[in-house]
Amino acid sequence: MANYFNDIVKNLSQAIKYDSSQAPAKEGMPFGEGAAKCLDFYLSLADFMGFETKNYDNYIGEVCWGSGKDFAVLAHLDVVPAGSGWEHDPFGGEVDEAAKKIWGRGTMDDKGPAMIALYAMKALKDEGFKPSRRIKLILGCNEETGWACIDHYNAVAKMPEEGISPDADFPVIYAEKGILQTKFAFPAKGVAFSGLKGGNRPNMVCDYCEATATADEAKLAALGMSAEDGKVISRGKSAHGSTPDKGINAIAPMLAYLGLDDMKKALFDENMGLKGMADSTGPLTFSPNLIEQDGDKIFVTCDIRYPATYEKSAITDVLDKCGIEYEVLHYQAPLFNDAQSPLISTLLKVYNTVTGKNASPIAIGGGTYARALKYGAAFGPEEDGEESTIHQANEYITFEKIEKCFEIYKLALRELCG
Repeated sequence: MANYFNDIVKNLSQAIKYDSSQAPAKEGMPFGEGAAKCLDFYLSLADFMGFETKNYDNYIGEVCWGSGKDFAVLAHLDVVPAGSGWEHDPFGGEVDEAAKKIWGRGTMDDKGPAMIALYAMKALKDEGFKPSRRIKLILGCNEETGWACIDHYNAVAKMPEEGISPDADFPVIYAEKGILQTKFAFPAKGVAFSGLKGGNRPNMVCDYCEATATADEAKLAALGMSAEDGKVISRGKSAHGSTPDKGINAIAPMLAYLGLDDMKKALFDENMGLKGMADSTGPLTFSPNLIEQDGDKIFVTCDIRYPATYEKSAITDVLDKCGIEYEVLHYQAPLFNDAQSPLISTLLKVYNTVTGKNASPIAIGGGTYARALKYGAAFGPEEDGEESTIHQANEYITFEKIEKCFEIYKLALRELCG
């Protein structure tokens, strides 16, 4: 690790400086200039290391090594918007020697793991390891906002059947919940406010909400809100949409302040009738993350993560009866692997070997590129008990995490592709 650590830190710091959140398309840059430049940076680095690389029209790229049956390492270089509340430049790539951290959007999700995986491949190559499979580090640029990168890859290349995605949690993910992002249209005729809006992305807990309304100082104070420049403001804390309990949703206090108690109850207390659904992969989560007033309607986009053994129809059948008009904006079927299967068992053994733990496979609400594979699993980088800053302000990766992931991913590739 000592031979690679400084280079990982230096190059990850540089990668963070590219704002690769989705931006308006430019010629030859379907997701904006930042994502295209970031992809070029990774592929140029891999070229320098002596790997074969391909750029598929700035949608997605790959780093290839070895021969035989393909094995994928699927990571992404796009990020969610910075959001608010940062104490460090979200795109500064600040290396904090005192805290032993790198700060910035994408350090953990997912530029950091992508960089570590690349250097794990280089370390194995430098050691003379000869993979029995063709390893493809596939680097997408639209994971956070629609997976058009994966669609493009499937159109112009052949996706490996098996692999991992270093974009979730350790020890290893055997199941991922189904994902439904739905947009509800609530009636709002004759309301005494205007300009209600809030949120950044469907999969980010809303951390800011505003409306033009009369300021009641006592009521604002009771709800932890404020009045600024003629608007009432609600501030929360962002988190990943799959873990709304780790954030503070700014929409709920705003609905209470505006007297939209029925809407608040339906969204936050009853989850539009879905409250209580659960199986062995965990409970359904429901996060109203975007809100916008338009004419006599209020549109609310919600991120729903439903148990992996459920069918989509079990969710939509309930929503069809809620009495509120809605549309499905995005859907991903659940992923479910046998927890005793060779891939899951091998990855679990690798994690426990490196860490000295005796962990078991887990299920998550997040949706990873593992779903793009016939037989795939998400594998790190987060661990139980750690502070998570993914999709939050002041995202960071520790030096210790870099070192640990390097050893884990290197051993995983050796075990699965040896």
